Amino acid sequence: MSETTIDTNALGEQIVKVLKSIFDPEIPVDIYELGLIYDVFVNEDYDVKILMTLTTPNCPVAETLPMEVEEKVKSLDNVKSAEVEITFDPPWSQDLMSEEAKLELGML
Repeated sequence: MSETTIDTNALGEQIVKVLKSIFDPEIPVDIYELGLIYDVFVNEDYDVKILMTLTTPNCPVAETLPMEVEEKVKSLDNVKSAEVEITFDPPWSQDLMSEEAKLELGML
């Protein structure tokens, strides 16, 4: 058993760390705490798929934000490929924000 395997949970944690470094340009909160990330899938081949949304369909960063997420996740050593899928089902609402994000924005 000399083959080293990377724990997909550990990789998932690394991905979340990267996602927490990406900020919505209009709101001073990272996209993870904002609730824009709906799901992160990592398979045993270390292909990553991220299901995310935007605050609105005509969000000014609709073109660039998913690409930034994809590029930053792809830059992780153990990630073979990364794909970002945008969905508006369910639509984003402030209810999806973490307590931390609400606190940051003075909503608590």
